[in-house]
Amino acid sequence: MGSIAPTVAELDASNFKITRSTNLRDVPLPGSAEELSHSHCTDHMVTVRWTVANGWETPEVKPYQNLSIAPTATCLHYATECFEGMKVYRGYDGKLRLFRPDCNGDRLNTSAQRISLPTFKYDELKKLVAKLMQIDGPRWLPKDRPGSFLYLRPTIIGSGPHLGVQVPKEALLFIIAVPWPDFTKLKKEGQAEAPKGLKLLGSSPDTIRAWPGGFGWAKLGANYGPSLQAQGNAQAQGCDQILWLFGEDRQVTEAGASNFFIIWHNADTGRLELVTAPLENQLILPGVTRRSVLELVRDRLSKQSVGELAPLEVVERTLTMGEIEKAAQENRIVESFVSGTAYFITPVASIRHNGTDISTLGKTGEPTGYAAQIKSWLEAIMYGKEEHDWGYVVENEGK
Repeated sequence: MGSIAPTVAELDASNFKITRSTNLRDVPLPGSAEELSHSHCTDHMVTVRWTVANGWETPEVKPYQNLSIAPTATCLHYATECFEGMKVYRGYDGKLRLFRPDCNGDRLNTSAQRISLPTFKYDELKKLVAKLMQIDGPRWLPKDRPGSFLYLRPTIIGSGPHLGVQVPKEALLFIIAVPWPDFTKLKKEGQAEAPKGLKLLGSSPDTIRAWPGGFGWAKLGANYGPSLQAQGNAQAQGCDQILWLFGEDRQVTEAGASNFFIIWHNADTGRLELVTAPLENQLILPGVTRRSVLELVRDRLSKQSVGELAPLEVVERTLTMGEIEKAAQENRIVESFVSGTAYFITPVASIRHNGTDISTLGKTGEPTGYAAQIKSWLEAIMYGKEEHDWGYVVENEGK
């Protein structure tokens, strides 16, 4: 008789071990130092252990606490780590919602596969997050604070104590929730009001974030550590984020923590276009917010005007800094913005390239209103002002 391969357990969010905290943490006030620290987590966390022999174990909700891993854990030596950035929103209808959580689950699964970590059924992730929010949501996002949110960080790490270059034999999936400032409303020290938009610094030719055949399209910790020096250099020059450029033709890929968009009049046809880098060459992260922006514009703003906003043609293609410089010189730029979970939808005021600041605000020196309209559409879905299948309601709060 032939041998039968052992069956390993799939990730299953239908059954939980729950240990409630007896020492609840203080909920920070909006704008407080605790909120701005990005590290003051909620009362509980989710953990799920995986082993190569048995697969995924029963998920646990437990009091927020430090992890215990061996000094030889593979994540500490070989960067076997991937993560997601999500938010949970307190709606104006009193409900808690996740925004397109299946997209995050699918991307985390894809990232895990790229880094040789265990995969899972992607739609189980939203159930894990929902269980955490059923417990922590009522206190950390109370119903008397509609329009507020928490940042969620699902993460998978290689946790086994195995030195040597090999596929991890043990892993840990954990989920934490963190109060998070609204970056679109933050003012820098000494500023009387929020700036009109972000200032981006074009990366230097000798600094590369991602390359064809690499892993820039996966949300891996290994993508971010090497980028921090460039990000620090951008901030030292008075800029907010680095704008990653690639190749001899200085292709515009993405910003430090966001996907990049520009709205301009096409040089040949004069048509208004919304242009962003493509996914095909795998140089950028396939952002969930990016995807949503493109789908909303195609559906609501490609064939008809919205108020005073003229229709946009969506174009996903390689664009270069030379094209942006030429468009600025010819006054063809209408608006630019970035998108992402952390920075949401934020206008870009200028790009510094080769020592010159290029305005991306358009002829009036103000955002034209496209980013604001797109942001409004997204917020309506996130906060329950519009019923939409992108909003996933967290049921059974307080249980």
